[in-house]
Amino acid sequence: MSQAAVEKAIGKLVTDDTFRARFFADPAGVSFHAGLELSGVEVAALSRLPKTVLAEVSRRLDDRLRRLCLDADPGGASTEVGHRETDTAANARILNNAAQRARKPRVG
Repeated sequence: MSQAAVEKAIGKLVTDDTFRARFFADPAGVSFHAGLELSGVEVAALSRLPKTVLAEVSRRLDDRLRRLCLDADPGGASTEVGHRETDTAANARILNNAAQRARKPRVG
């Protein structure tokens, strides 16, 4: 068992919508293909994490910390929390947020 692999898997589950959707469809296979050296016990424990909680944490992260989803349909990952944006709308939102942050004066 590797704590580092578990931490990396949790990080990917929170920051990468596509990975999260694929992981819950095939936890062992997706972990293996992602290069995560997880034991069967670790894969089983991770697969019991609530998808809705992971998606909610992901949604609350600053967009700069999340992986941009380029798939037209990331396996329904965004439907876990009851909404879905098109890639164009999501990209526009991300760019708009970045532009707003760039215009804000820095204090200190």
